[in-house]
Amino acid sequence: MILGVALLAMLGLAAAAPLAHRRLGRNTGYLLAAGFVVVGGLLATRAPAVLDGGTVDVSWAWMPSLQVSFTLRLDGLSGLFCAIVLGVGVLIMAYSPRYMSESGRNGAVYGLLTLFAGAMLGLVLAADVVLLYVFWELTTVCSFFLLGTAGQVALKPGRRALLITAAGGLALLLAVVMLSVVVGTTDLTTILAERDAVLASPLAWPIGALIATAAFSKSAQLPLHFWLPGAMVAMTPVSAYLHAATMVKAGIYLLMRMTPLFAERPAWSALLLTVGLSTAVAGAFMALREHDLKAILAQSTVSQLGLLIAVIGVGTPVALAAAMLHTFAHALFKATLFMLVGIIDKETGSRDIRELSGLRRVMPVTATVTALAALSMAGVPPMLGFVSKEYLFQGLLEADFAPWAGPVAGAVGVTASTLTFAYGLRIVYGAFGGPTRQPDLYEPSAAFLAPAVVAAAAGLALGPGIDLLNPAVTRAAADVVYAGAVPEFSFWHGLSPEVVMSAITIAVGTLLFLRRAPVDRALQRLRLPDSAAIFERAHDATLALGSAVGRPDRSGILAAHLSRPVVALVALGLAGVAVVGDLPARSPTDRPLDWPVLGLLALTVAATVRTRSALAALGLVGTLGLVVAAWFLLAGAVDVALTLLLVEVLTAVVAVLVLRRLPLHLRGASRPRAALAAGLGLAAGVAAAAATMALTGRRDRSGAGAYFLESAEPETGGTNVVNTILVDFRGMDTFGEAIVLGAAAVGLLVLLRRADTPRTDAPPRGVTRRREQTDDGLVLQVSSRVLIPGMAMLSAYLLWRGHDEPGGGFIAALVGGTAVGLHQVAHGFPGLPRLLRPELLVGVGLVVALGTGLAAPALGEPFLTPFDIPVLGALGIGSALVFDLGIYLLVLGLLAAAFDRLATGGPGPDPGTEATHARPPAARAVGGAPVSREAP
Repeated sequence: MILGVALLAMLGLAAAAPLAHRRLGRNTGYLLAAGFVVVGGLLATRAPAVLDGGTVDVSWAWMPSLQVSFTLRLDGLSGLFCAIVLGVGVLIMAYSPRYMSESGRNGAVYGLLTLFAGAMLGLVLAADVVLLYVFWELTTVCSFFLLGTAGQVALKPGRRALLITAAGGLALLLAVVMLSVVVGTTDLTTILAERDAVLASPLAWPIGALIATAAFSKSAQLPLHFWLPGAMVAMTPVSAYLHAATMVKAGIYLLMRMTPLFAERPAWSALLLTVGLSTAVAGAFMALREHDLKAILAQSTVSQLGLLIAVIGVGTPVALAAAMLHTFAHALFKATLFMLVGIIDKETGSRDIRELSGLRRVMPVTATVTALAALSMAGVPPMLGFVSKEYLFQGLLEADFAPWAGPVAGAVGVTASTLTFAYGLRIVYGAFGGPTRQPDLYEPSAAFLAPAVVAAAAGLALGPGIDLLNPAVTRAAADVVYAGAVPEFSFWHGLSPEVVMSAITIAVGTLLFLRRAPVDRALQRLRLPDSAAIFERAHDATLALGSAVGRPDRSGILAAHLSRPVVALVALGLAGVAVVGDLPARSPTDRPLDWPVLGLLALTVAATVRTRSALAALGLVGTLGLVVAAWFLLAGAVDVALTLLLVEVLTAVVAVLVLRRLPLHLRGASRPRAALAAGLGLAAGVAAAAATMALTGRRDRSGAGAYFLESAEPETGGTNVVNTILVDFRGMDTFGEAIVLGAAAVGLLVLLRRADTPRTDAPPRGVTRRREQTDDGLVLQVSSRVLIPGMAMLSAYLLWRGHDEPGGGFIAALVGGTAVGLHQVAHGFPGLPRLLRPELLVGVGLVVALGTGLAAPALGEPFLTPFDIPVLGALGIGSALVFDLGIYLLVLGLLAAAFDRLATGGPGPDPGTEATHARPPAARAVGGAPVSREAP
C-alpha cells in the first residue's frame, strides 16, 4: 500500500498547492519540498527489500474484462528514477520561492509541477503497460499546461511540444495494443518474461519501432528534437525539472524498461546507436553555436539524451549500468546549471554571454557552483560526470552489431563529448570570465543559492564516493540486463581506452575553447535547416488542407452538408452488396402490422419533402418520429419508444424556438436538383435498408444479447435489461456519452448568449426592454402551474423505477426537460431559476456520476462497478440509481441550456428599442423574395 499512498500523497499535494498559495504565497514551494521529502521517505522504507533483490507490489482491479489492473511495482530501476524525480523535485521546489515573484499565477504553477512529478512517479512505478501509457500521456498534458503558464509567447512552442509528444504517445499506444495481443496480457512483468514469444511474432519489429519512436519523441531525438529548445519559454523552475528529472527522462526510462525484449538484436542496437549518436553530435554542435545560456543548456540536454540512448542501444551490462549512472549524474548537473542560469538572469537581467562578463568578482559563490556543475557535465575529474562518462565510453566500445561498430561509436562519442567540454567552458567563462561590467551586483540570498549548492556538492562528493551509488545503480541495471553480470563502478580503474578517450576530449575541447572567436564566427556562418520553421510550415499546410476539405461544410447551403455523407452511404451500400452478396431470406417472424406502419412512413416522408411550409415540415418530421416510436412499441422496445417519443417532443419545441427567427416558408428547388436529390435519397434509403436487413434484423439472438438477458437480474438486481446495460454493464460508455452532453451544454452557454444579457452597446439609462411574450400566455401560465408539478413527479418516478421498469435517468431527464420547456414558453423565456441553471446541473451531475464511479475502487472494486449502499439499501437505493441521477442531471443541464439559449440567444434587439412579441409583417426567404409570416 506504500506505493498507492505515495501516489495519492502526490495528488493531494498537487490539489493543495493552489490553496496553500493563497496563504503562503510563493513560499508554498518550501511546503511542497517538505511533502516531496515525506513521499521519498515513504518509498525509502522499502529500499532495503529492493536492494536485496526483491520488489514491492500492489495491485487493484481496474478493467477486469480486459485483464487490465492498476498495478504498481517498486524495483531497482523504478527506485532509481523515483529518487531522481523526488530528489530533483525537492531542489526545484526549494529553489522556486526565491525565483518567483510575489504576484502571478504561482499557485497554478506549483500545482502543475507537483502533478507533473506525480505523473512521472506513476509512470516509473506502473507495472501494467496500459497504466504506463496513461501516466505517459499525463506527463505530456502536464508539460503542455506548464508551458502555457508563460503566456502568448508559449503558443507555438507549446503546440509543437504537444503535437510531437502526443504523436509519440499514439505510437506507444499502438505498441501497447500489439504487445497485449502477442503475449495475451498487459502485465509488464509477464510481457518482459515472454521475450521469445515477442521476438517470434511478426509484430516484433513494428513493436520495437513504435517503442523507439515514442521514446525519441519524448526525449527529443533527431528529427524530433526541436520541440525541446522551444520549451525554454517556460520559467526556469519548469525548464529545470523538465530537463533534469521528468518529461525527457520518460523516454530514457521506457527504453531501459523495454531493453530485455530487444537487447542484443542488431536492428535494435543499430537504430538506437544511429539516432542517439547523431543526436548527441548535432545537439552539442548546436549548443556551441548558441549565446543564450538557457538555449545552450537546452541543446546540451538534447545531446546528453542522445548519448544515453546510444549506450542503451549497445545493451551490454556495462553499457546499461553506465546509462543509469549518467542519468543520475545528468539530473544533478543539469538541475544545478538551470537553477544557476535562473539566478544569473534574475540578478543581471540577461542570459546572453556576449553581455555578461566578470561576474566571478561580484558573485564568487555562484561562479564556483556553476564551474563545478559545468565540470561534471564536461566529464572532468573528480566530478560524478567524469565517472559516468568513462563508463559511457567503455559501453560504446562494446557495440558489436556490425564490424567496427565499437570503434566508430566510440569516436562519435568522443566527438560529442569534445563539443560538450567546449561549450561547458564557454558557459563558465562567458558569464564569469573577463572584465566585470556590472560591479554593483552581489550574491543572491543563501536560500536562493542553497538548492544549486546542494546538487553541485553531491556531484563533487559522489565522484570519489561512487561506492555510495553502486548498490542502487547496479540493482537498477540488474532489472534490465538480458545476460551477464552487472559490474560495480570505481572512480579510477587504471589506464584504459576510456582514459585515452577522456584525454582527447579534454585536449581538443580546450583547443576549441581557446580558438572560440574564429570557431564562433565559422559556426555562425553556417546555415542549418530550421526544424521548428519546417514544422510550422507543415502544420500550416495541414490546417489549410483541412480547411479546404471542410469548406463545403461551412456553407449555408444544406445540400453541401448532406451530399457527401449521403453519397458515401450509397457507395458503402454498393460495396457491401459486392462483399456480402445475396441478402438473407425474409424472416417468417414479421408482424402483419409492420407493413401498414411502413406505408404510413412512406406517405409522411412524401408529404414532408413536398411541403413548402416550415411549420408543416416540422410537424411532419415529428410525425415520422411518432410513427417510428409506435413501431418500436409494436416490437416490444418500450424504453426506446419512450425515449424517441420524448426526444421528438423536445426537438419540436426547440425547433419552433429556432424557427421564430427564420422564414416560415421554404424555398423550392429547381426540377433537375429535385430529381437528383430524390434519386440520391432513394438510393441512400435502399442502401440503409439493405444494411439493416443484412447486419441486424435477420439473425438469431447474439451471444451478448443472451448474456444480458440471462445475467441482468442475478448480477444487478434489475429486471429492466436496457437500463441495467446502461448503468451497470456499460456504465463507462454511458458516462462518456453523458460527458459529451455536458460539453454540448457548456458549448451552448459559451457560444450563445441571452438576448437580455448586458452588452457593450446597452441602451441608455431609462430605456428598458420588455421580455418576449408568447401568444395566449395567460392560458399557458395557468396550465403550467398544474402540469409542471405533475411532470416533475413523473420524472422522479421514471428515474426511481428505471432499474426494473421502462424508465431511467435519460428518459426521466427528457420529461423534466419538457417541464422546463413548458415553464420557459409559458412565462416568456425568463432566466432559469437558480436550481435549474445549466452550469450547476452539469457540474453537479458530473460530480455525482464520477463520484459514484470512484467510490467503487475505494471498496476494492473496479471503476464504475455497481455496489450496494449500506445505509440506503433497505430503500432499494444502490450505486446504480445514484449514477443514474448524475446522468439525469447532465441531460437536464443540456436541455436547460438549449431552452435558455436557443429561445433567447443571439445578438438581441437593437439598442434603444423595445422588443415586442409581435412578429414583423414580412421577412425575406432564402431566395430573397418577400414572404408572409403568418401566425400558425
